[in-house]
Amino acid sequence: MQFRVPQFLDIEDKIFGPFSFRQFVYLAGGAGLCYLFFKLFGLLIGGIPILIVGGLSVALAFYRPNGKPFINMLEAGIKYAFQHKLYIWQQRRGEEAKQKAIKEAVSEITAQRGEPKLTSSKLKDLAWSLDVLDTKK
Repeated sequence: MQFRVPQFLDIEDKIFGPFSFRQFVYLAGGAGLCYLFFKLFGLLIGGIPILIVGGLSVALAFYRPNGKPFINMLEAGIKYAFQHKLYIWQQRRGEEAKQKAIKEAVSEITAQRGEPKLTSSKLKDLAWSLDVLDTKK
């Protein structure tokens, strides 16, 4: 038995003239908000908010970056702006600076504990702890 497979699923039906329902809602909402700004602030003061809201409503209705609706990109931008960010910066040092830092750390440990038993594995652990940033602080 053969079944008909629907095609063009990403194309919305045109309900209000040349606009789909979603486009009509974005445009009507933007026009209503622009009218509200015009009545509250006038054209001189309300001009900037009118341009911002009008541009956003037109972008929401018609702009599709990479074939996806603009609302997806707007949502991702808002999530990124308000989420917690972790900035890690690690200074790159030359080999001489690393060796100097290791020697200073070893001399500091020696001064604190007396004569330490420094093996190659402990030295490697010390070098590793100097190179790795502790992110828990």
